[in-house]
Amino acid sequence: MSRTGTDSEQLHALSGAYALNALDPGERDAFERHLERCALCTQDVREFSATAARLGSAVALPAPPGMRRTVLARIDGVRQQPPARRSIVALRRRALPLALAACLAGALALGGAALREHEQAQRTAIALQDLTAVLSAPDARTVSTRPGSGMTGKVVVSASRDRAAFVSSGLPAAPAGRTYQLWFADGSVMRPAGLVRADGAAVLTGPVGGATAVGLTLEPSGGSAQPTTPPLMLLALGR
Repeated sequence: MSRTGTDSEQLHALSGAYALNALDPGERDAFERHLERCALCTQDVREFSATAARLGSAVALPAPPGMRRTVLARIDGVRQQPPARRSIVALRRRALPLALAACLAGALALGGAALREHEQAQRTAIALQDLTAVLSAPDARTVSTRPGSGMTGKVVVSASRDRAAFVSSGLPAAPAGRTYQLWFADGSVMRPAGLVRADGAAVLTGPVGGATAVGLTLEPSGGSAQPTTPPLMLLALGR
C-alpha cells in the first residue's frame, strides 16, 4: 500500500493503518516521528490497537467452562449393574448398543458446542477482516467525538471502499434487554447500520453513500427499524 505526501493532515489519517501494521517502512517512520508530538494520534493508535487485539483474541475460543468436568461427572454417576442371572455374553450384547448410543450422544453434544464455537470464531474473524480493510484503506479518515464521562467514539470512513467502521472507548455495557445500534444519517433520515459488538466496535452495515453523519443510540435487543431514543453520539462525516 502506498500513500503520497506526509503533511500533518495526511499523517493523522494513518493511525488505523499504523495500529494494524499496514504501513510501508517510509510511511511508518514518518508517522512515528509525527506520533512523538501528536497526543491525538497517540490516543487513536491506542484505541485502534486495543480494538484489534480484542477482536483477534476472540477468534480462538476455549471450550465452554466446565464441559470436561460435567462429562466426567456424568460418566462416574452411571451405575454398573451386576450380571445377575443373565449370561456375560447376553449382557455384552445388550450393553454394547447402549454404550455406542451414549458415546454418540456425547459426541453430538460436544460436536454441537464445537460447531457453535467455530461459527462464532468465524464471525469474529470476518468482523476483524472487515475492520482491518476499513482502517487500512489508503483514504481512511477518522471523525472523533468525546461526549463525556470518559467515553469516546470514532468513525473511520473510506470513500474508496464506501464503508465505515465504529470504534469506541469507555462505552458502558448496555443494560439487560438493550443494545447499542448505529445509524447512517441521510439528512434527517436515519438508516440502520448494525449493532455494536460487546467490545465496542463494529463495521457499519451497508454503504456510506451520501450519509452526512453516523449516530449511536440505545435500542431494544435485536435493534430497531427507527431510533427510539435520542442519539448518544452523532458524528458529522463532512466531505
